[in-house]
Amino acid sequence: MLELTPCSEQHGARKKSTDFRKGKKLGALDHLITYEKPKIKPEWMTDEYYFSMPETLTVRELKVGGKILVTTLLLPKKTPKKALKELYKERWHVELDFRNIKTTLGMETLSCKRPEMVEKEMWVYFLAYNLIRIIMAQAASFMDILPRQLSFKHALQLWRVWRQQSNLMNEDESLRVLCLLIAENRVGNRPGRIEPRVIKRRPKPYSLLVIIRGLARAHVKKYGHPKKQK
Repeated sequence: MLELTPCSEQHGARKKSTDFRKGKKLGALDHLITYEKPKIKPEWMTDEYYFSMPETLTVRELKVGGKILVTTLLLPKKTPKKALKELYKERWHVELDFRNIKTTLGMETLSCKRPEMVEKEMWVYFLAYNLIRIIMAQAASFMDILPRQLSFKHALQLWRVWRQQSNLMNEDESLRVLCLLIAENRVGNRPGRIEPRVIKRRPKPYSLLVIIRGLARAHVKKYGHPKKQK
């Protein structure tokens, strides 16, 4: 199920048609407009979800920091532009959280083949992610800091070692030591961080294996290795 987030950047196709002269004006480049539900249900949406949606939705559009933001936080006195700008910056944590699930935990490559088993495999990764986050929250409470100040990868590495050696001391003492070790490593505060979406290392110049390995071997014996891709 898709839901409108409290604050997001205006969709690229809508940026060109955004007109701050329309709707209810709240300030400079800041107004309320009403979105209407499409008359034809999108193909990806279920009937139940489509009919449960309201006919109209009032949202706030504003331009701040060179971006057009859309939000359901409609009161400018409670949520001024500066506050929404800072809220939008927090979306960087979403990118980091996806990276932790996919890369740090290893969900980039799934081993199951059937759709129902793939779903179960993904849920295992989500459960493991939540487990590490709970431990990080406990460690942060011990040191009176925010959980976001701790490293997810550092916590995961310590938890793996702790699982192997936790039988050497009582459970409460072992958990306390784990939390203290996790809280030792703090991540830096880097506001406004931007990273390019590029591959750091040059990929191998070979095509993907999309057939059974035995058939691929037979094809190489008969026709030889294919030319390297540029």
